[in-house]
Formats: sequence, structure tokens, C-alpha cells
Amino acid sequence: MWESYKKGYKAYLRLERSHSDNSVQAYLRDVEHLTQFLQSTQGPQQPQAVQLEHLQAFLKQLSEWGLGVGSQARILSGIRSFFTYCVLEQIVAADPTALLSAPKTSRKLPDTLGVSEIEALLGAIDLSTPEGTRNRAMLETLYSCGLRVSELVTLKLSCLYPELGFVRVIGKGNKERLIPIGATALHYLNIYRSTTRVHVRIQKGAEDLVFLNRRGKGLSRVMVFYIIKELARTAGITKTISPHTFRHSFATHLVEGGADLRAVQEMLGHESITTTEIYTHLDRDFLRDTLHRFHPAFRPKK
Repeated sequence: MWESYKKGYKAYLRLERSHSDNSVQAYLRDVEHLTQFLQSTQGPQQPQAVQLEHLQAFLKQLSEWGLGVGSQARILSGIRSFFTYCVLEQIVAADPTALLSAPKTSRKLPDTLGVSEIEALLGAIDLSTPEGTRNRAMLETLYSCGLRVSELVTLKLSCLYPELGFVRVIGKGNKERLIPIGATALHYLNIYRSTTRVHVRIQKGAEDLVFLNRRGKGLSRVMVFYIIKELARTAGITKTISPHTFRHSFATHLVEGGADLRAVQEMLGHESITTTEIYTHLDRDFLRDTLHRFHPAFRPKK
């Protein structure tokens, strides 16, 4: 009985929500977990009959299966999305997830890189090689604009506006945003394009991509991870870092420099300001220094 509802939900995620194929599959898996549970417990076989107590029993089962609170919260998010669709389509009269309490999750913040560490990592790049020239331009762009790795590898030449100092990015949900790009990143992009990219034999379909591999195709996300890991090792950086570390560092350095949180939200492409707050935490040293500089209780007595 659930299959027809899942098909409609799948179309909703793709057409109305503009989710990627990976996101669509993840949401459908969440609903599949619920429907399998309901079938195994002889629960409701249609969304209209699902009540709060059924969902509470489902969450209890997830916990008994040994899923962490993060995984439970992720699945619950998918279930909420499904019933939002059901309400919109008038399949159900009321959302049974409205009063459902989510498991409490802790905010685990990833490592950030200080400015000196960013400089050390960039300085470890061998600019005498074509790959090094590309990697410097790529990582300067990643840090300057706070891009997701998926946005970096799909960045197009037609979306660069160097004369205006902006790049146009296609983010999650196919949403576009304009992000300022720094002079240093533009400098290395120009070097890469004029000395390295012009000599690459570009494969069909990759003509407009900014960053290419030696075979003339677009870079994979995995390759960017590998490049950063190797550079960190060369630079002697022992932190666990990834392309996302650059994005997190971008946001943290902006806030530490006094940037408005709403402006950071816009540049990161977050729908919710609460998501931005996770990425823009301030480290303890910065907070302590701010208190010592500006709070009367922390000033030394004369």
C-alpha cells in the first residue's frame, strides 16, 4: 500500500524540492525504514492511519537497534519530510510528527585551520608542476569562497566574473548564489588558466569546467580529498582535515574578524541561520581574548 505514496514523494523531492539523486535516495530509505517497521509490527499500512505512538515506537526500535542519536535524527528528518509532503497533498489531515520529540544530538565541531596553518598548507604546493598550479588555484578558491567540495568540482568558467570579483555557484537544491572572491584566489586562477589549463586536451562535456585532471576531465570529490590529505602530510599538519575544513575555517575566520552572521549565511548558502551557527563557532582563545580586551571585569586593576 505504501508504494504509490513513495512514488509521489519521490517526484515531490525531485521536482518541487530539487534534491539531488543521492538526497532523494536517502529520504526514500528513511521512509522504507518506517514502513518495514510498521509491516513487521502489523502496524498501519497507509499514512492516514499512522499516529504519534507508532512513530514513538519506531524511534524506540531505532535506539534498540544500536543506532546513534545522529543517525536517529537523520532518519526522523526524512520521516518529517515525508509527512510534510502528505499534508501538502492532503493525504493526511494532520502531521503525526508534529509532537514527536527528536533525540538530542551533540554538536561536534570539526577541526579548523588557523591562518598560519592555511598558509603552511598552501605553501607546501609545488608550483613548478601543472598539478601544483591547478591545486593552488583550487584551494585558494575553496578557502576564499567557502565552497562545498561538490560546488568546487562543478565550478564553471562561465560562472567566473573576475572583473566584478564574484563567482556564481550552483549549490544544494540547484540554488544559485553570488560569492565574492579574493584577489589572491583570482591571481592564482589566472595563472592556472593561462599557463596550465590552456595546454590540457579537454574531453567533451568538460569544456566549461574550471578545474580539470590531466586527462581533461573534471576532478572527482575523492581526488580533492586526496590532494588535501597529501598536502597536510607534507606541511606537517596532524589535524584531521578535508575540503570541508576549508569551508569551516572560512566561516570561522569571517566571524572572528567581525563579519555579520547573516552575511556569512548567505555566502555559505545555508537555508537556516542555525546551520550557520554550527559552522561559525568561535574558539575559546578568541572568546577569552575578546573578554580581556572589552569586558570591564577582565581588565587588570590599576
